[in-house]
Amino acid sequence: MLYTVLITLAIVGICVLLLGVKVFFTKLGKFPHFHISGNKEMMKRGIDCVESQDRNARKPSRLAIKEKK
Repeated sequence: MLYTVLITLAIVGICVLLLGVKVFFTKLGKFPHFHISGNKEMMKRGIDCVESQDRNARKPSRLAIKEKK
């Protein structure tokens, strides 16, 4: 049982190391930006992520008439 756990941890560790070679071993290494708003093609098409669209929709309009209390 312990042998299986150790082998599994070793395999997972090797996988993490191999997936992060560029991030761990280069000077300017950084994780890739997977957010929709960071994609150049999506920006060209005017597509934003849901969070950005929601934040923009919740902003009060500067043209709105203020209500009296």
